[in-house]
Amino acid sequence: MAKKQLVETTINGEPVEFLCEPRQSLLESLRDILGLTGSKEGCLTGDCGACTVLVDDRPVCSCLMLGVEARGKKITTVEGLAEGTKLHPLQQKFLEDASLQCGICTPGFLMSAKSLLDRNPNPTEAEIRYALAGNLCRCTGYDKIVRAVMDAAKVIQAR
Repeated sequence: MAKKQLVETTINGEPVEFLCEPRQSLLESLRDILGLTGSKEGCLTGDCGACTVLVDDRPVCSCLMLGVEARGKKITTVEGLAEGTKLHPLQQKFLEDASLQCGICTPGFLMSAKSLLDRNPNPTEAEIRYALAGNLCRCTGYDKIVRAVMDAAKVIQAR
């Protein structure tokens, strides 16, 4: 068993310190050490996108990043989207547009879409589909998800 490493980082706007083994993924660190279970374990190979978080505002499959690599980074998980009890427009539109079913893929889609809308608040449908290409869903089909992102973009633009 390797000696645990101290990681000091910022998660969802709060400074956080945790100990993890050098081999532990960021996904394991978030879920098992910090209790942030919103990011889902899917494939563990970076193919499904269910574990997507934002690292310094860029989407990253947390199953492919080591927890120790989070040192000094800004991490945003799906738990960090809402402001208190007020859902982020993406979350609200996913509900309103019935863009989710089982929920395993939803956090990854939300985080990838957030990254896109932060960079491009008025994306085309093609840009949305491209940004979400690394996220897989077995239940819903993608049209409702794309529609929810387009609807959320309108709400964000109107702010």
